[in-house]
Amino acid sequence: MSALRFERVALIGIGLIGSSLARVLRRDGLAGEIVACARQAATLDAVRRLGLADRVTAEAADAARDADLVMICTPLSAYAAIGRAIAPVLKPGAIVSDVGSVKGAVVRELKPLLPPGVHLVPGHPVAGTEHSGPEAGFAEMFHDRWCILTPLPDGDADALERVGALWRAAGMKVVTMDAEHHDKVLAITSHLPHLIAYTIVGTATDLEDTLKSEVIKFSAGGFRDFTRIAASDPVMWRDVFLNNREAVLEMLQRFTEDLTALQRAIRWGEGDKLQELFTRTRAIRRSIIEAKQA
Repeated sequence: MSALRFERVALIGIGLIGSSLARVLRRDGLAGEIVACARQAATLDAVRRLGLADRVTAEAADAARDADLVMICTPLSAYAAIGRAIAPVLKPGAIVSDVGSVKGAVVRELKPLLPPGVHLVPGHPVAGTEHSGPEAGFAEMFHDRWCILTPLPDGDADALERVGALWRAAGMKVVTMDAEHHDKVLAITSHLPHLIAYTIVGTATDLEDTLKSEVIKFSAGGFRDFTRIAASDPVMWRDVFLNNREAVLEMLQRFTEDLTALQRAIRWGEGDKLQELFTRTRAIRRSIIEAKQA
């Protein structure tokens, strides 16, 4: 256990993911000191009340000073400013990692800002809920989920192993891949579904009032599931789509083509085509359940 321990961990952003990681660090004694950074005083008050950190601050540089591990847990649009703020105070050998769901942007934003001797290990714990804030976190959220690390070609092997060991200690299965491949995979498994959910719920809000009230009243099943996804943090998802636009647009184009084919099958009463599609997609759901990712 001592080999996993970081003497000082700075969590820049302490929402759902950051607060869940703080709970893991506390539970397993993986940090000598936890410093939490957030811009809003109410968030810092919640961190104090919940006992998630040993010290809190509103300044990223203050949190990162002398830290062995700096974990950035903010929306992607804040990365560049955070990188500029923490770069002058990072000690040699420090590790900077993150939890964002677009990795190419992380490399572009952070790598040029970090000083020599500081190790960047981009990461993405593929876990979460539609809730946000430090109260929403829980240590068990990472159990049996995947964490994807996208190491730089010239990255430090020991730093990569330490970050991977941390997420394994949280209960995650860790895999590595290059950033571009990660962004394409997540575009179809996560980003496009969220985009569709936001669109469907948005369509419902534009209906006439009488129909809208009945949509809400009878929302059990599919529509209810879409509203759960669409309740996710709007700032985070705005940044995801803007920072992974090429991969998202590619997958959206493929989806649009498939949707057009489905529309044609419905129009022309091609039941065999519909049944074949639904049978094939049903098998995907079963494989997800078998992989314990449901």
